[in-house]
Amino acid sequence: MKKTYSKIKTGTTLRLSGLVFSILLIIFSVTGIATKGLNFGLDFTGGYLTEFTTSIAMSEAQMAQKLSHYHPDEFTLSAQSNQHFQLRESAQASNTPWLQSLTQDDTLGVQVVSSSYLGSQVGDELFDEGLLALFCAMVAVMIYLALRFEWRLALGAVVALMHDVIVVAGIFAWLQLDFNLTVLASLLAIIGYSLNDSIIVADRVRELLRLDTKMQKTSVNTVINESIKSTLTRTLITSGTTLATVASVWLLAGAPLEGFAIALFTGILVGTLSSICIAVTLPQLLGLTHENYQTKLDEKSQTLLDMP
Repeated sequence: MKKTYSKIKTGTTLRLSGLVFSILLIIFSVTGIATKGLNFGLDFTGGYLTEFTTSIAMSEAQMAQKLSHYHPDEFTLSAQSNQHFQLRESAQASNTPWLQSLTQDDTLGVQVVSSSYLGSQVGDELFDEGLLALFCAMVAVMIYLALRFEWRLALGAVVALMHDVIVVAGIFAWLQLDFNLTVLASLLAIIGYSLNDSIIVADRVRELLRLDTKMQKTSVNTVINESIKSTLTRTLITSGTTLATVASVWLLAGAPLEGFAIALFTGILVGTLSSICIAVTLPQLLGLTHENYQTKLDEKSQTLLDMP
């Protein structure tokens, strides 16, 4: 009996500690977004994107130093390999023929792979449409949760979703990583992943509350701990395999998918945390009880009895 009580107390302490940690993460992320802002990529700001290869192997730092002799304006250089580079510059960059000068340098053997321009107007439209897609996804999720769960569990799942999105955006703000369309797509993927994780735990809580026909026989705190315990193995296996896949994309897919992989990797980590420490802990603090679901069962039973 004492061991069981000790386990319950330990589980509750860990959940509440995780909730406090999640609140600190949100404050940290909001501070980063407010002070540093997001570093929007060319997809949103517009500008020039040039990819080229060299005949000799060079580090990113060496190529950047070489480019500074030909390119007087600010630019962002990323190395996809030691012979494949990607250069980004703003739409306001001067018309200095840096690329022509670079290709004429026989010591480098530069060959242009692609060169494109994205207008700022197109970037603004993409940003607006991306935000609209994110908003519509959140609204659809809220409607679904409102229909499926009692408002406390629904609110816990929604707060967990918002927590995951804000934390990922905050990390991109603090690290000043490029925030482009692939990162925005990863946020939509994070919403779906986190929602699935939160629903599994919340559904188990609801099921145990309904099964406990003798009111208050088992405390809500114990029900939540048992729900987390029964779904924890599944959660860890799913998160672990997904993280391994995303890590492979991060390490092997190169610069184009790096932001997507970082956002998704972070989102899965904080999503697993929020599904345990927010999605079901917050409803408990808001006063979730057995009656919330027992009443609904009684109403359904009475409706069935009244049917001819």
